[in-house]
Amino acid sequence: MTPKRTPTPTGKIPCLLMASLLMAASTVPTQACFSVVVGKSTSTDAGVIMAHNEDDFGPQLVNHHKIPRQRHALGTKVTLLKGGQLDQVEQTWAYIWSEMPGLHYSDSYVNEWGVAITSDNCPSREDKPELTDGGIGFKLRRLVAQRARTAREGVQIAGKLVERFGYVASGRTYVICDPQEGWLFCVVNGKHWLAKRVDDDEVAMVANTYTVHHVDLSDTDNVLASKDIITYAVKRGWYDPDEDGPFDFAEVYANPNSKVHPSNIGRQRDGLLYVAAGPVPPGPSLPFSIKPRAKVAITDIMKVLRHQPVLAETLPEPSCPICSGGTQTSFVLQTRPHMPRDIGIVYWVCLASPDTSFYIPFHFGIPAFPAGFCAESERPSGAAYNAKVEAPFQADPLQAFWTFSNFRAKVHAAPDETKAKTQALAGQIMTQALALQGPLEEAACRLCKDNESTAARLLANYSNGIYLSVIEAMDTVLADTN
Repeated sequence: MTPKRTPTPTGKIPCLLMASLLMAASTVPTQACFSVVVGKSTSTDAGVIMAHNEDDFGPQLVNHHKIPRQRHALGTKVTLLKGGQLDQVEQTWAYIWSEMPGLHYSDSYVNEWGVAITSDNCPSREDKPELTDGGIGFKLRRLVAQRARTAREGVQIAGKLVERFGYVASGRTYVICDPQEGWLFCVVNGKHWLAKRVDDDEVAMVANTYTVHHVDLSDTDNVLASKDIITYAVKRGWYDPDEDGPFDFAEVYANPNSKVHPSNIGRQRDGLLYVAAGPVPPGPSLPFSIKPRAKVAITDIMKVLRHQPVLAETLPEPSCPICSGGTQTSFVLQTRPHMPRDIGIVYWVCLASPDTSFYIPFHFGIPAFPAGFCAESERPSGAAYNAKVEAPFQADPLQAFWTFSNFRAKVHAAPDETKAKTQALAGQIMTQALALQGPLEEAACRLCKDNESTAARLLANYSNGIYLSVIEAMDTVLADTN
């Protein structure tokens, strides 16, 4: 799919020409993460697709872990970062963990039931938050991944934790999905939250400001929220039902600058244009979700995550970057409920910016990620980061993050044809991976009935083979530039 555009009204400011406006809005946190949810009925896989670009400017490090199920003794406590405690459950589920050491709000998780959670920074207007025992932030997503068997249960777990402890950051949208449902869980600094389910036949995208607008709080199949979400807003003077009309969550609770920030509006709209069946008018009142013009595949979403702005004069309207130099990792999650979970759940991940990287598939059933996907769990210093990224390129499969980050730096500094070559090879490898995926999964399904360990090794060999093909491709791209 390619984005469809409609003319921009006079007076709209192209993203490539709004540096002064962005500087003026620099007091608003805009870490530029981006998330996508594709409803199961409009996915080519017949299961929810979830995707995310994690943007955090360096120095950073990304590790990937496969954590097994764990049993916990009665009376075990979970201690939160600020000192609060809660009872541990008897058993926590296995999960994939994308870790960014030293950052509190950048990790992503996918558990054995296909429940996945990631987030976008979405500042709120709250300035008098209520917190108990220091509040909760860092461990919220991990507790959801460890405990939830469905996305709805994940929303309920998160809501109870927020109401008990209070959320420590300004605001955030947690994307919580499973093979059947996708939810956007909007949390406000303190003890208020609201979540909305993405319709099965629609696609939703988030770019650093709340996207949930008018909701029917009585429709608990599709909307869940803290009980006083409206009365609290009235009490604070943010919402007057008589003057303001129907309750609009984003209008009432979002940071006023964040909700109209050109980058947030522009990126959400640019993403929606890739799949929308009809026009998506520009402006701050973008829809929560849209119906796509055709079934959506993971490759369609990868195009969205790779989106880059082009010269303003070549477009009839603005274009904002979804993929940036600050994108440290990107993933697209297949869930496919009609298959065994170890095979149906596939985490397609790339390191560094997707426009200079390659998506590599990892089935949930793999015993572990390749050795190179996990380094020390410590954020690097600026000097250490620069030394790795600025060194002469050497494709080292035992240092995945550094290899991809170094590669990005070299490609960005090379002529445009080098980037074009990278993207062509990425397309070829993706085509090969998809061609192999079906036969491989059929074999794994047969094997897992009698020999799960052999099936797991087969899945791991598939991922390792794609990874080594990527390493070879990076060497090929830079062979003439070193």
